[in-house]
Amino acid sequence: MSKLHLVFGGRVADPQGVEFIDPANLDVVGVFPDFKSAETAWRSAAQRTVDDATMKYVVVHLHRLLQPDS
Repeated sequence: MSKLHLVFGGRVADPQGVEFIDPANLDVVGVFPDFKSAETAWRSAAQRTVDDATMKYVVVHLHRLLQPDS
């Protein structure tokens, strides 16, 4: 199984948290086959909004959700 990673972002209630204000309007950057490519996409998306403290992009390790015991 490949180690899939999801990169998405949106406006958050608190810049230190992950409570997204409007989940229906998240910016889904994409699903990536490895962490390195996901991190590159995350950095690119986050850099575009670096001056907006309420915008946050994250990398989700989908492979950990699909196989939590591995």
